Amino acid sequence: MGLQESIGWCEGTPEPAGIRRCAYYISMADCLNYPKIPVDEDGRPTSSVLTGQFVLAADKTFKYIHFLPEKSQFQSEPQGDYPNQTQLDKLTMVHPGVGPEATNACVYINNTRCFFLFQDKKGRWRLVGNPDFESKNTVAQDLGQGVTGSTSTTIAVEASNLVSAPFFNGVILTEEGEINITDDEQTEPAA
Repeated sequence: MGLQESIGWCEGTPEPAGIRRCAYYISMADCLNYPKIPVDEDGRPTSSVLTGQFVLAADKTFKYIHFLPEKSQFQSEPQGDYPNQTQLDKLTMVHPGVGPEATNACVYINNTRCFFLFQDKKGRWRLVGNPDFESKNTVAQDLGQGVTGSTSTTIAVEASNLVSAPFFNGVILTEEGEINITDDEQTEPAA
């Protein structure tokens, strides 16, 4: 599939909004190799689907973040000027806890350039983060107010890329085991 394609839509077809409740992250420094956006001889992207796989350093795995999908979101906007426009991807995940695990993650994510893999509501995996561009991770905690308030750890990621959160097909090596994503799984929501 190339970049210049017709994009149809059958009226009435549902397009579920939002992102699913779990993302995976890993330090870019722990990746010996990573999937890349295919480009032509002039450096222009030829697809929004990444090619290649993550090759991780020994004993390294992706870690998960569970978050509240109704308070979390992904957005992308153009940045720069023609003919050098890129995308600024913004991923915000609101985790309900503020305990030691969440606070440890705050310290790590605040000071580490990371890859973040997340799923849209149709089950397609997308990547935020590209070592060729700058990124900024910020984590804030809120212990809430009074009896009716709620606690939260908010992880906000801003990362530049050639395309908006490119799609990923392949293997995610996690501490729980492998998640193997195929092209077929990208077209239908996971159960």
